[in-house]
Amino acid sequence: GNICADRVRLGRALQQPPITQEELAMKIQLLGFEDMTKLIISRIEKNQRHVCDAELRVLAKALNVSMEWLVGDVNIFE
Repeated sequence: GNICADRVRLGRALQQPPITQEELAMKIQLLGFEDMTKLIISRIEKNQRHVCDAELRVLAKALNVSMEWLVGDVNIFE
């Protein structure tokens, strides 16, 4: 599993407007991770797939959040 599943889902929901798993995958592909797909995002959000450090960094960038927030170390509202 991973420690960012809930925050990836929440991060998508907090976008203005909220984005789909497919839109997040496309943003990540544009950042250079061509292999990222909607299925992979879904598996991450369901805690069925590990997330490596490089993926964590690009997820945070695509969601416009910090890596610390993504792993639950800080609250977005602090």
